Amino acid sequence: MIAESVRAIWCRELQRDDISVDDNFFALGGQSVIMATIQRHFIEELGVEVPMDQMFLNPTVASISAYIESLGAVTQQ
Repeated sequence: MIAESVRAIWCRELQRDDISVDDNFFALGGQSVIMATIQRHFIEELGVEVPMDQMFLNPTVASISAYIESLGAVTQQ
């Protein structure tokens, strides 16, 4: 499931284990450097490139997961 993979990446990079699918990345302390690292993990782990603007427009696990799923070409590695 994409949402669980995205959540795991966020938990790891934000150094938290209590992130829900509706938590806002920025409210959790996220900032652009962490976002760039997450963007790289999306490429490495999910095989999908997520543009930075989409990460700003979709600041929750649920919304960015829906965006990733809409791309239709996700391959979990």
